[in-house]
Amino acid sequence: MRKVTAVVVVPALILSFSAAWATEVTTTDEMHHDNAAPRSMTQIPQSHMFDGINLTEQQRQQMRDLMQQARHERSPISISDLEQLHDMIIADKFDEAAYKARLDQIAQAEVARQVEMARVRNQMYHLLTPTQQDVLNQKHQQRMSEMRKLTNMQQASSLQAVSSTGSNQ
Repeated sequence: MRKVTAVVVVPALILSFSAAWATEVTTTDEMHHDNAAPRSMTQIPQSHMFDGINLTEQQRQQMRDLMQQARHERSPISISDLEQLHDMIIADKFDEAAYKARLDQIAQAEVARQVEMARVRNQMYHLLTPTQQDVLNQKHQQRMSEMRKLTNMQQASSLQAVSSTGSNQ
């Protein structure tokens, strides 16, 4: 089951995270302009963790430094990985074992990237004051509540679709 999940999830993750990293580089660089107005962390697309948190200039600088350091330490998304997967898909004979092995390697690298970003987010969280942490936690709870409602609506919609399909037969 794990390998099936990797086959489905890894290519999508690679593409979405590479887009997020590219956006992050641009956004973080924009924050370095001297004449820029004070900004919240909403412009950095890290799962919107710091949305709505008003930061001091010192906190913003510390967070920029953490992101800069993390950007230099992480390995880039490999275009050759995507090319290799594509080559395996268009090959005359599909080698499932080789494809799964390559996906496992890519998945392990992605997990390492995600762990590193979680470590950086943890460091950023601990730069916040207790009041800022409370605001962040409240906003997190709101987002989780919204996600639960959405999930429940999707499940109800799926059940309705299945029951209406079954009654049409």
